[in-house]
Amino acid sequence: MKKSIIVAAVAATGLTAGIANAQTLSQIQERGELNCGVSTGLAGFSAPDANGVWQGFDVDKCRAVAAAILDDPMAVNFVPTTGQTRFSALASGEVDMLARNTTWTFTRDIDLNLTFVGTNYYDGQGFMVPREIGVSSGMELDGATVCIQTGTTTELNLADFFRANGMSYEPVPIETNAEAQQQYLAGACDVYTTDVSGLAATRASFADPGEHVILPEVISKEPLGLVVRDGDKQWEGIVRWTLMALIAAEELGVTSANVAELAEGTDSPEINRLLGAEGDFGAMLGLDSEWAVRAIAAAGNYGEIFAANIGEQTPIGLARGLNAQWTQGGLMYAPPFR
Repeated sequence: MKKSIIVAAVAATGLTAGIANAQTLSQIQERGELNCGVSTGLAGFSAPDANGVWQGFDVDKCRAVAAAILDDPMAVNFVPTTGQTRFSALASGEVDMLARNTTWTFTRDIDLNLTFVGTNYYDGQGFMVPREIGVSSGMELDGATVCIQTGTTTELNLADFFRANGMSYEPVPIETNAEAQQQYLAGACDVYTTDVSGLAATRASFADPGEHVILPEVISKEPLGLVVRDGDKQWEGIVRWTLMALIAAEELGVTSANVAELAEGTDSPEINRLLGAEGDFGAMLGLDSEWAVRAIAAAGNYGEIFAANIGEQTPIGLARGLNAQWTQGGLMYAPPFR
């Protein structure tokens, strides 16, 4: 689907959703569950487990928001979306927010009338190839067939990379990560390209992950964000500051294990404001004073969520890198709660 068609579809559905936009919180509370748009299945980030319960790094952000507003982290209806359908699902009101691998770009923020409330994961596009073909660099991919998801920033990045380096390629369009895995393993393409985190998650699901290599080149910046519709400042604030609460909690040493105790009051004014012992931050969002306590208790702070789902001790095996706290050389940084 061409960008002009996507924009037209989003604009049309946006007109019908405009009035509803300003009352997202009350609609969710009346409905009794949060409709959260996720991927169609990406191990470690968002995928149903053997019992059909959605799990993952992105899933836990949805659960944190549900805990903050509904006092129930399980009160989430997870809606799988593809690169093609995610924005129309949000604009039409089918979902209340997106928590999936969605890159924050100028045109998506401005042209599609969406709001990226913050960066959930700093990523970049890379390449994965079978070890047996003997390729060790993206500069050796001239003439390769490349599996690539449609409706994503990876299409433009791929074209830019090959053009800038005087190389050619043949795209093999796919819509979902599951289709990408199938085509790649079947040999329909020499290379699979997507965000490096997505490549790591995909490789971890293979029967023999060691037979596949993620090449060293990272060819783009991909700040993956949580997204809401324009037009509802209250809802925008709730989703943004729930994410920031998880990031700030890690920096301040607030965890799922100690949050209840710390909520009773500490010697740290910042922790007290975060957890509702001081100030009226919950009221400013239209929530009670313990909204952040519930969000953190749901699955832990940002670091706990990262470690449990995609960290170095998981099959995904991702290092914190740019997603470390700013105090540890990374980019994760929450504005002050004051």
